[in-house]
Amino acid sequence: MSLPALDIHLTADDADAALRRDARRGLTSSPKVLTPQWLYDARGSELFEQITALPEYYPFTAEREALTGNADAIARIADADTLVELGSGSSSKTPVLLDAMRDAGTLARYIPVDVSPSALEEAVPGLIEAYPGLDVHGVVADFTQDLRSVPRDGRRLVALLGGTLGNFEPADRQHFLEALADALDPGEAFLVGTDLVKDEATLVAAYDDSSGVTAAFNLNVLAVLNRVLGADFDRSGFDHLAVWVPQAGRIEMRLRARRPMHVRVPELDLEVDFAEGEEMRTEISTKFTRERIRGELAAAGFSHDGWFTDPQGRFALSLAVRR
Repeated sequence: MSLPALDIHLTADDADAALRRDARRGLTSSPKVLTPQWLYDARGSELFEQITALPEYYPFTAEREALTGNADAIARIADADTLVELGSGSSSKTPVLLDAMRDAGTLARYIPVDVSPSALEEAVPGLIEAYPGLDVHGVVADFTQDLRSVPRDGRRLVALLGGTLGNFEPADRQHFLEALADALDPGEAFLVGTDLVKDEATLVAAYDDSSGVTAAFNLNVLAVLNRVLGADFDRSGFDHLAVWVPQAGRIEMRLRARRPMHVRVPELDLEVDFAEGEEMRTEISTKFTRERIRGELAAAGFSHDGWFTDPQGRFALSLAVRR
């Protein structure tokens, strides 16, 4: 079974060009930094699926609990006939929202948006089979750069789950929210999942599990640079770190050099030195309060019409409506 519609706005060449730009900028900056999207090649995605099942990684379970317990209310308030899922990936949580919209009598179409065509091709056929008559329109695009590529069919509920909003730097996050508001019509809804501030030990453990899966996931980004850019990173020369930065309200994943290293990146005609103990940031994960997310949504042009959490109050779903 194949997708009935698949719009391609991002090719493999586009993705390679973006990696080249990001790697050149990040490896020559001080401190060094990589954007988190490059963690998710095929191997990285497999490792992340393992992470979501770890006892320390509460965000996945907590968000699912928040969705399961509140999907009917979300569907009722949004009153949408079209679900747009940004960064849909495996669409593992999608059925909860689709069921609620179907039960509300509004469901007409599903628009998954992801950078990976293979992710769409693997995830969507099962949904088509499970929801006969559902109009599915897949979009291969980088939603952080190209929101206008999302079809404007129907009355839309746009979902960004998994705490992805927290991976943006503050200025980039506000730019994204403003661009999303500009792409939506008044009255259309935005559902966003955000992890909440809690004690440091719980936060750090979620990104530095005892079995080392997150460490392997983080180190895998070096394998991506080696494969795509011909770099000669020695992964055994780096340690994985997860650090709580209270002044920024976020967890940072970093790679720390165990020894001085000289790294060649032939595809960029670049050579990079690492000092012993030097750290390169690979991901940020901002943790929110209700006041913080409400303020950022309001500044972008959204009203904050719903606040839903898991029973333990670890993770929140905010339902916002374009004013």
